[in-house]
Amino acid sequence: MSDNTFKPGDDVFTPDARGTVIDVGATPSGKWVFGVEDSEGRVGYFTSKALRPASA
Repeated sequence: MSDNTFKPGDDVFTPDARGTVIDVGATPSGKWVFGVEDSEGRVGYFTSKALRPASA
């Protein structure tokens, strides 16, 4: 669980847009993925390497 650096409610940048983490889960291989909802309501799942913290 060492790469689990984001939690629900965190504001982040994805490769596509800015969004809010709404879900955290593990894949069968043991990688952590983060569900991020953007301003248009779309949800995508990303690893921590694909996310960057967004500053206010």
